[in-house]
Order: sequence, then structure tokens, then C-alpha cells
Amino acid sequence: MQPAILDHLPDALLSLPATELHRHLDGPTLIHLPGRLPQPLFVSVLQHGNETSGWEAVKRLLRSRYRRDPLPRSLILLIANVEAAAQVRRHLPDQPDFNRCWPGSELEPGPWHRMFAWICDHVRQFKPFASIDIHNNTGENPHYAAVNRIEAQRLHLASMFSNTVIYFTQPSGVQSMAFGEFCPAVTLECGLAAQTDGADHAMAYLEHVLNLRELPKAMPQPDDLELFRMIATVTVDQNLRFGFSESAGDVWFPPDLDRLNFREMPPGTRLARLLNGHENPLKATSHEGGDVSAHCFRTHERDIITTRPLMPAMMTTDEQIIRQDCLCHLMERLSPAHPVLEDISDEPELPETQP
Repeated sequence: MQPAILDHLPDALLSLPATELHRHLDGPTLIHLPGRLPQPLFVSVLQHGNETSGWEAVKRLLRSRYRRDPLPRSLILLIANVEAAAQVRRHLPDQPDFNRCWPGSELEPGPWHRMFAWICDHVRQFKPFASIDIHNNTGENPHYAAVNRIEAQRLHLASMFSNTVIYFTQPSGVQSMAFGEFCPAVTLECGLAAQTDGADHAMAYLEHVLNLRELPKAMPQPDDLELFRMIATVTVDQNLRFGFSESAGDVWFPPDLDRLNFREMPPGTRLARLLNGHENPLKATSHEGGDVSAHCFRTHERDIITTRPLMPAMMTTDEQIIRQDCLCHLMERLSPAHPVLEDISDEPELPETQP
């Protein structure tokens, strides 16, 4: 299994929504487009089929003056999961999550892993200027960028999109982590796919990066970004029935739960209510693999509440996404003036809950 490789973007594609790409593309497709500067920018879109802002941004960019004028820099574009995009799904039931299959994945290897390893090796030989992977959230979130290593060029690349930047090392097998081994790599989170401002923001960012000749090698100034670190991932017990309505079954979540994204939740914040007497269905797993649920949540009467200040990101009210991926991630703020910011590598330890 290998991706298709094209040396041009078929004109028909530029008029199509993501749901129609499968009629013209057989699967993951790499498109090489020349530009004035030969060192290419790599951009991936539709790794998740229901996250369409990246494709809309690329369409608008290439339908602009670059339809007649050369690109300022060469571009390698990956259009990934067109089959899932046709059904407006993150991925299909017989597919893995594409953004968990890149080199470094901890999942059992299969044909998709081999394909993405091949793509990684193929692009590496072109010595890309940078890598940009474009996504959407399924809950209310600000636009933000994410990096997998704290170093100057990545932070500058991220802060050009948003002054909100997240540092994460889990999950493994993501595209930005694989490409980060040989070029500056960032992930963009462009809010909800249905909101056009995400595509507008991503398009303006792509044009800006394509026009850059170099990335600064000095660390950004402290005022240039708000830096957060992901410390744990929260999942819901798959054996329980849960939802956001009165007929939820075993666990009820507030329908506006995603309002909590990027807000510091004080101790005692209610996250869910137990309907059938079960124990806490939320599991918080640190990025070292430890269960830190007891440090984050407890049950008070029938409510699941926080035990310490916590800040969630990517909190979603989409039940399918919760089952396929997670409820949210938990973060802590890092000071841009951190004395060893360049050398952060170890995951933080959550302190014991005080009685």
C-alpha cells in the first residue's frame, strides 16, 4: 500500500468540498507543487475526515493569485483520509486513526503504518522547510498551535498562528512528532470545522509561512506566547452508557461541557453525574502511562467533581469522538520565562491529593 503521487493539483479538486474528494482520489495522495524557493513546505490535511478547515484553507490559497502566479515556496501537500471525509467521519470503522499511525506509533503495526512510514521517508529526502498538520476540534476551543519539542523554530512557527501554544508528547504516532525528527513541525487546531474563521485563519497562516525565507533561531520573547503543557488524557469507561441528555444511561455530562476548554477549573467543578450507582467512569492517564484519576477527580454524592485546579483542552460533546479518542486533555501552564524552557523533556508529576 502506497499513496498516489502527483506533480500537479488537478483543477477539478479546487472546486470540491472534502466530501467529494473520494470521487477523484483513490486514497491518501501526495501532491508536489513547485515554487520560487525549492525547499518545500509540507502540509497535511484531512488526517481526520471530519476536520475540513485544512482542505478549505488550501483550496482558497491555491484558487487565489497562485492559480496564475508561482508559489513563493514549493509545497508538498498530503490529502489523507478522503474515504472518511466522504462520510464526515474521523475515520471509518475498518480504519485506524491516521494520526496515530506515523513512525513512533505504539499501535500494532499494519499496512497503514507502513504507508505513513513510506511517506515520512519520501518527504524527508526533500529536506522540508517546515511541516504543518491542520486539524479541527469537536468542542469549543480557541485556535491554537501545538508542538512536540520546546525549541526556537517550532515555537516561532507555532506563535505565528496563535499566541496560545501547547506542548505535548502523547499520544504517540502523530504526524508532527514523526516529521519533527527532521524539520520544524507544528499542529494547528482551527476550532470547529463548521466555522469558516478556522479556514480563513489557516489560509492566511499558510501564505505567511510560504513567504518566509527562514525561521528565527532565538527563543521567542516571553510576551509572544502563552505556553501550556499537556499532562494527562481523560477517557470514559467504554463499558458504560453515557451521553449529554436525560436518557444518558449510566453517566450524564452537561451539554455545554466544552465551555470549560482553556479555563482553569477550580476544585469542586462538576464534570458529570452518575445515574446508576457506578464508580467514577473517568480515567486520567498521565503521559508516562500512570493512572492519576484519584489526583484529579472524586465522587461527591452522585457528582464527579475536580479535586484540584485543572485546565482542559479539546473537551468534546461528541459521543463518537469520546469513544474513538478521549473526553479531553488536561494541561498546566508553563511560564515562558521558565529557566530551563529549552530543555523540558520529563513529564510533570501530579501531587498527591490533600485531604
